[in-house]
Amino acid sequence: MPVNIEIKAQCPDPGAAAKILAGLGADHRGTDHQIDTYFTVNEGRLKLREGSIEKNLIYYKRSDQAGPKKSEVLLYPGGENPHLKKILEEVLGIMVVVDKHRDIYFIGNVKFHIDRVEGLGNFLEIEAIGESGEERALDKQCKHFMKILNISDDQLLSVSYSDLLLERQ
Repeated sequence: MPVNIEIKAQCPDPGAAAKILAGLGADHRGTDHQIDTYFTVNEGRLKLREGSIEKNLIYYKRSDQAGPKKSEVLLYPGGENPHLKKILEEVLGIMVVVDKHRDIYFIGNVKFHIDRVEGLGNFLEIEAIGESGEERALDKQCKHFMKILNISDDQLLSVSYSDLLLERQ
């Protein structure tokens, strides 16, 4: 199963983060307007991502902790199928919807998101992507880029955007 070691942090200056990534030669894949619909499940999180760049049904399990954390992810390409969304709504029910604009960057196997989330603000994500058994190397990559991007411990989030939005409801 694919594994990510990832962090999510508040990002007080998205422009500065973008400049650092550009200076590192990051491949900017574009800006995506994404609507993530989270469905009610007993374990993990299930969301349908509808965007112009990324369109997937995503199931993931991750502990809620600040700092680098392991996330097991299953992706199914199918974010453009309105019938899939309707079935998931009917069977599982919608938990919350996250509306965001996301700048997507890559440096090798590491993915960076600079997010502007409706109702929450600006955030930065780092995802070191690999396979089971590579967690130690992925953790090292994640921590390396945290230092370069000047991410302090007090900026780290332990929960997902969906959790933050649910707390506000």
